[in-house]
Amino acid sequence: MIYKLRHYFGLHRQNAIDAFDDLIQKPLASMLTIAVIGIALALPAALNLLVQNGRSVADSFDGIRDFSVYLKPSTSLADAGKLAESLRLRSSIKTVRIISADDALKDFQETSGYSEALSTLGTNPLPHTLVVRPTEAADAAKLTTLAAELSSKNNVDQVRIDTDWVKRLSAILDLLRRSVAIAGVLLIAAVIIIVGNTIRLDIQSRRDEIEVLKLLGASDGFVRRPFLYVGVWYGLVGGLFGIVLLVISALILAEPIERLTGLYQANFALQGLNFTSIGAILLGGFLSGWIGAWTAVSRHIASIQPE
Repeated sequence: MIYKLRHYFGLHRQNAIDAFDDLIQKPLASMLTIAVIGIALALPAALNLLVQNGRSVADSFDGIRDFSVYLKPSTSLADAGKLAESLRLRSSIKTVRIISADDALKDFQETSGYSEALSTLGTNPLPHTLVVRPTEAADAAKLTTLAAELSSKNNVDQVRIDTDWVKRLSAILDLLRRSVAIAGVLLIAAVIIIVGNTIRLDIQSRRDEIEVLKLLGASDGFVRRPFLYVGVWYGLVGGLFGIVLLVISALILAEPIERLTGLYQANFALQGLNFTSIGAILLGGFLSGWIGAWTAVSRHIASIQPE
């Protein structure tokens, strides 16, 4: 039993080595096929990175997610602190910052140019304000519900919130996510077709060899196995080529993106490939290469019979 297992896995190992040698023996044709597969696998991964970076760009601009809660003038600073603390306990709230009425008046005096006129006022007309920053998971519906809840509180005078940008961003990102899914399916199908067509041509060029093997009693499974490994190698090496393309693209874009975001005073770093993305590309290459090879081999090997 152990001998049979060793023999079985030994055949697979040898088939894998021979299949890789076949790719090396025709470098130009193999590289062209691998390049096309790599580009096809890199495109949906690049679109997915675009979606992730788009969300990061939106989150990197300070204050873009903030909304303001203006308290009634009669509300004390202690009550404002209690309200802020209750908001911090919510899962949809990231941070809450208190701007006291005195700080708001001082800042307004410094920026408005009416410091002398404001100094003549007997009382401070500005209320305490809470600047609330929601989490990334807080969508427009949650923010609207939260704003309505805060507006109903006795010590809250007004809630200033703009959910239009949240709706627009969510719609854009949802469109991009669906585009990534559609592009991924189409491009994986393209890889399957490319591998299948390459294997079909390889089978036709080795038709005489296959007929001889079948005359010697080789089964379809035995004849099929080397071609399946060829397809797997095409997919895996194509996936590696796609990863290299994405890494090079990220390196080229990193500096101009950093310069652009610096002009807008945004703290943003370009997100590159992570282990999950790399694994997904390699797995996609492996499966598409294997399926493409299996499709071609199952159809054409059975039709070749020795005469």
